[in-house]
Amino acid sequence: MLRPFYDWTLRVSGHRHAERWLALVSFVESSIFPIPPDVMMVPMILADRSKAWRIALITTIASVLGGLLGYAIGSLFFEAIGQPILELYGKADKFDDFAGMYNDWGAWVVFGAGVTPFPYKVITIASGVTRLDILVFIIASVLARGLRFFAVAGLLWYFGPPIRRVLEKHLGLITTVFFVLLLGGFVAIKWLF
Repeated sequence: MLRPFYDWTLRVSGHRHAERWLALVSFVESSIFPIPPDVMMVPMILADRSKAWRIALITTIASVLGGLLGYAIGSLFFEAIGQPILELYGKADKFDDFAGMYNDWGAWVVFGAGVTPFPYKVITIASGVTRLDILVFIIASVLARGLRFFAVAGLLWYFGPPIRRVLEKHLGLITTVFFVLLLGGFVAIKWLF
C-alpha cells in the first residue's frame, strides 16, 4: 500500500524542484504522510554532498512547521470530537490524568519521537490533544528533528555512498540506541545527584 508513495518520493528527489518537494514531504510527514523525508534526503545529498547542510536545514524547518500542523490537528479535533466522546463514556477524568502525565514527560516524548523511527506525527497530534506547552513542543521538536536530519546529512556528507546502505538498513536501530543511551544518561544523573 505504501509502495506508490515511496516510489513517488524517490522520483521527486531527482526533480529540478527537489528542495521544494523535500520541504513539502517533510511538512506533511510530521502530521499525515507515511513516508519519512530521509527517503528524499539520502539521494539528494549523495547527488551533491555540498548541499548536505542546506538539505538538512530545509528538512528540519519544514518538519517542525509540519509538527505544528499536527499539534493543531490534535488540539482542534479533540475539542470537537474527542472530548465529547470521553465525557459520554465518563472517561474525561482519566484523560486528564493521562494528559498530566504526558505533559510531565512531554519534552522527552517529543524528542524521542523526533529522533527515533517512532512516527513523529502520532506525537505531534498527541501533543495538541494534551495541550503540551507549545514552547516545550517547539524546542523539543527543533532539537530532535535537527539532530536527526543533520546527523543523517553529516554521515552522508562525510562517508558518501558507502554509508547509504548502513543508514537504510540500520537507521532505526542506531537512533533508538542513541536515544536510549541519552535518556539513560539523564536518568542516571538524576538518581546519582
